[in-house]
Amino acid sequence: MLYPPHIFTGDRVANQSEQFILPSYVRTDASISYKRNNWQVGLNFKNILDVKYYESNGYLTFPQAPFTVQGTISVTF
Repeated sequence: MLYPPHIFTGDRVANQSEQFILPSYVRTDASISYKRNNWQVGLNFKNILDVKYYESNGYLTFPQAPFTVQGTISVTF
């Protein structure tokens, strides 16, 4: 299974008291997994193109993670 989503976020206000605009960005993620019987393994790739972007909670602005790979193993009983 391969799942390549693209996440688009438009320009937005970053701070309620001292307003400034965070620019838009497009982030590309993908995942691949293999399932057999009662177990499954997977790899998740986040921010494949290593886009530099920021998120805000309305007051504070945080840089987000660069290119990241996460592996998972699961077993169902």
